[in-house]
Amino acid sequence: MHLAFPLPVTLAVSILIVSTNAQIQMAHPVAHFHHVHINATDPAASIAFYTSRFDCEKATFSDGRPAIHAQNSWILFNRVAAQPPSEILSAIWHIGWGAEDMPAAYRKQLDSGTRFETPLTDISDLVGMAKGKFFFAYVDGPDHELIELNTAAHHHFGHLHLLSADPIAAAEWYHEHLGLAIVGRQPQKRVYNGLQVGPSATVVADDVRIIIFPLEYARGQWPATWQTRRDFEPTAGRVIDHIAFTREGSDRQFIEGPDHVRIELLPSN
Repeated sequence: MHLAFPLPVTLAVSILIVSTNAQIQMAHPVAHFHHVHINATDPAASIAFYTSRFDCEKATFSDGRPAIHAQNSWILFNRVAAQPPSEILSAIWHIGWGAEDMPAAYRKQLDSGTRFETPLTDISDLVGMAKGKFFFAYVDGPDHELIELNTAAHHHFGHLHLLSADPIAAAEWYHEHLGLAIVGRQPQKRVYNGLQVGPSATVVADDVRIIIFPLEYARGQWPATWQTRRDFEPTAGRVIDHIAFTREGSDRQFIEGPDHVRIELLPSN
């Protein structure tokens, strides 16, 4: 039987096997997470939405644009004339914030008029906790970008969830090319309630975890969408357009990461 909801990020972390990965040699200086770039039909409305519902604040980016600053990361918005595509066809699945008290956070979101793709769901048993200890929900963002809220020890912007044709190789790419630490890997195939959740891997960029699930998860979760597809759409032009890192000695440039993820590299200050 298929799950009625996408597997949350915290469960993704829990099923990984921790590894030191000492055998992987870094070829470049360590990169630092900088921003997520969203295509939005009304950036001002998006900024108002995020700042009223999550732990972040309106700020002015270095180029003078209004933006969001969330702890050590930025959320930037590019105005587009039409609704950007938001179906999960690219490798960027969702972004997420934590919540110390998920039931209370969920009620507050509902009172604020937040739309949910997935309602409050107790999956404590899936992560080895007693019932009522772990919850998650997916917020339907202003342009239908997915935003996860899940039980955590904090209420900060904390993760990015990707999909990949080869999660292990993707994690190694982020380690080799961006110097990100691989903090977990599950190389074996793993199926949970009919959805394939392994192989999987996690890398960390400062205080942002990047969780990588297999393409087969998408095929199981959205079968009608993925029935005839073999590969991911490029992220450029979709609702979550790209992610960005700063790196010492780097010029500003765009590169393509695994699974057609658009990545912006910026010089570190």
